[in-house]
Amino acid sequence: MADELVRIEVGLDGGQILSVLVSGASADKLEKALDKGDSGALGLDAQDGDLRIVLGRVVYVKRFAREARVGFGD
Repeated sequence: MADELVRIEVGLDGGQILSVLVSGASADKLEKALDKGDSGALGLDAQDGDLRIVLGRVVYVKRFAREARVGFGD
């Protein structure tokens, strides 16, 4: 993925919480769909592969500022 990864936490009705790394574009797409009140399914480009979320089950979304990294590197 050329886009930088962002960690999001998605709370679903029923109490499940999904914490995943997604592309910045996918995080933006999720926020926009929820702002519009969409209730269908939305595909996200996650680090581990494609992810589909049913928007009508989303209770909250938390977007982390940046991914913490341990060690040296770029």
